Amino acid sequence: MAAERAHAHQSIAEADLPAWDAVRSLLLRRPELIADDADLLRALGLRPANVIDFTALARVEADRQAEHTARQEIEAVAEANYTAQTQSQTAILDLLEARNNADLAHRLDVAARDRFSLQGAVLAVEAPGPVPAGWRQLPEGGVDALLGEGALLRLGRVSLADHLFKGADLPGSVALVGIHPWPHRPGLLAFSAADPEGFTPEMGAELITHIAEVAQRIAARWPVL
Repeated sequence: MAAERAHAHQSIAEADLPAWDAVRSLLLRRPELIADDADLLRALGLRPANVIDFTALARVEADRQAEHTARQEIEAVAEANYTAQTQSQTAILDLLEARNNADLAHRLDVAARDRFSLQGAVLAVEAPGPVPAGWRQLPEGGVDALLGEGALLRLGRVSLADHLFKGADLPGSVALVGIHPWPHRPGLLAFSAADPEGFTPEMGAELITHIAEVAQRIAARWPVL
């Protein structure tokens, strides 16, 4: 019997391993295929009791593999969240060093590119009135037009936001957050991602809105003259 097993092992080793892996994966998912095949049972020298045991073990193995995969996915998400939080805190510390509103806009754009691998970030404010250097000017009502009336956040593909990123590649998706740094001057912070799935309506936006709140408070330090 040992010699037969050794011969069988050698045969598998010499066979097309990808094909064997596919067969093994199928049997782990559907062990009843063996239990219901009398001819195959006889060829394998298995009794019904053996098949019941094999079926149970196969299901345990399949559950174990599924649990392992799920754990890996959870660990990957946790690691990504930790990295994003760390990068966000570092970016905020850098924003706090801004010397004026033009410097704030520049630092936000650099943080978006270097820390979050985005296409960039833009600050914008509605007319009428002066616009800080490095910011974009929106027409009156422009914030509601981009976000939706009364909304403070919008994620996904927003073609109306393309003009905010003039001189750069068109965004695949954007994150738009409303800000209000000066009385009667609504504005927004816009992040641009090349990936159409970079920002989606379903994703969490706590870190994005937190950065926008910090940017709003920093911008309010300096009046727009």
